[in-house]
Amino acid sequence: MSVKISMTVNGKSVSHDVESRTLLVHYLRDTLRLTGSHVGCDTSSCGACTVQMDGVAVKSCSILAAQADGSVITTIEGLSDGENLHPLQEGFKECHGLQCGFCTPGMIMCSVDLLKNNPKPTEEEIRHALEGNFCRCTGYHNIVRAVQYAAEKM
Repeated sequence: MSVKISMTVNGKSVSHDVESRTLLVHYLRDTLRLTGSHVGCDTSSCGACTVQMDGVAVKSCSILAAQADGSVITTIEGLSDGENLHPLQEGFKECHGLQCGFCTPGMIMCSVDLLKNNPKPTEEEIRHALEGNFCRCTGYHNIVRAVQYAAEKM
């Protein structure tokens, strides 16, 4: 069964017929070709698929596209302002907060939520906020530094 959905993604209105069982992450990746949100586990454990939905970080593998109907979605592709990186994207680059990069979009989108609600987080608060996002490469030290960098710039 298909349903008609409409939403705003990265500032652009989109509307499609999708199967009612389509996950938001698959809609973003397969229909809209926004491949920055990664499918890591399909169980909401890893956080690689994190996006902003109506200004709140959500794991898009745990939400049906139909549930996002009428919502405003921001993906990692929608954070930068043309050539200017978002401070979190810049922080991950400058502080070497990534190695393979698979978890990076989810880490950044989760950190957007953190800094919106807590503009001056402590190291402990950053680590707590990122608990639902797994990185298998970095050991998190430089990820925390990247978020601290962005907090100072914002």
